[in-house]
Amino acid sequence: MQAEQPPLPGIVGISLPDASLHDITFTHGTVTSVEPHDDSLVDDRIMEGWADLRGYTAFPAAADPHAHLDKALSWDLINPPVGDLPGAVSAWHEASVGFTEDDILSRARDAAQLMLGFGTTAVRTHVDIYAEPDPQRGIRAIDRLRDELDGIMTLQIVALIPPSVLPADVMRLAADAIAAGADLIGGAPHLAADPVAQTDALMDAAEHLLAGTDLHIDEFLGDGVQTIHRYAERVTCRASDLDRAAGHCCRFSEMSGDELQDLSEHLREAGIPVIALPATNLYLQASTGRAIAPLSDLASHGVQVAAGGDNIRDPFNPTGRGDALETAALLVTAAHQSPAEALRLVTDHSRTVMKLQPAGPTPGARADLLCVRGSGRSVANLVAAAPADRTVISNGHIVSETRTITLT
Repeated sequence: MQAEQPPLPGIVGISLPDASLHDITFTHGTVTSVEPHDDSLVDDRIMEGWADLRGYTAFPAAADPHAHLDKALSWDLINPPVGDLPGAVSAWHEASVGFTEDDILSRARDAAQLMLGFGTTAVRTHVDIYAEPDPQRGIRAIDRLRDELDGIMTLQIVALIPPSVLPADVMRLAADAIAAGADLIGGAPHLAADPVAQTDALMDAAEHLLAGTDLHIDEFLGDGVQTIHRYAERVTCRASDLDRAAGHCCRFSEMSGDELQDLSEHLREAGIPVIALPATNLYLQASTGRAIAPLSDLASHGVQVAAGGDNIRDPFNPTGRGDALETAALLVTAAHQSPAEALRLVTDHSRTVMKLQPAGPTPGARADLLCVRGSGRSVANLVAAAPADRTVISNGHIVSETRTITLT
């Protein structure tokens, strides 16, 4: 579906976090000016179709660089074991055999609309390669969703090659996934029988297909074969304009200062951003210690970092609102980020990782904004309160409005 609302010429009387009031103009989905509010022009501008958002504060819309829309909202269908990564994997694989393309599309659509309503206008989703006889049904479902949401939400698709696939078969599955609509090649090589060989197979396929890569990396604590070094080694020689990213990276939290500094140099050279996923990693690693990628240390060494919501009510996390402000709050509480940095991790930094145009109330940025009720709301207040009353603007169109009524 296309955006049903006409494009906005602009917004009148909206506040920025510093409490200053502005009028913001849009042209072809881009912010063209942010000027001090002129109250004398309000009536005329509203007549011309401008949005009256006096009493609201504007922030950049969120972007999620690591989601699983094909798995979303499946917890109640599967009833998996609690807090157990291998158990979640097994439960998902057993149940997903029976999911059709239309099943996947229906749940993914609901999850995407949930995220959009909360203010996320761009999502990179990892999508499973399913069991025979139709391994690419998940990719096709999300590609159909991308068409439905054209002009409303930006979707990027990562083909999640199962770690059980033999390295010799990775190339064929990856090629089929790209043909079905995937943009990037992904996988979880640390879960394979031979993690380094699986990493090489994924990179061989991506290089042959001229595709970017976004891998689940070293999602464990303690003993295990790390794959990040091999991944960085393989990426270093590739064209710098190709997407690449590493998600989870839990094992990094146990590295010594010198080890992490050496790795950071390798990641900078390879141009690999690290995407932290606090909700899922806090949930799944209760038995081995809870770990989130060490964002502050990585960033201090010049590594690009971002954060995502990962799972929404599926076997890998029974909760998850689909709200980037939930992720930001977890980053403050569990990853010791400031509220301002937590918000950047789920907005500006995430868009950078996804190679998207910057968004927000800034001239030249894409006109994707999260506008929340309350004039002059600070970033700290936004992250803490996660206000329910929101207007979401994507590509210069109002795509969602949420209002609450309190009876007193």
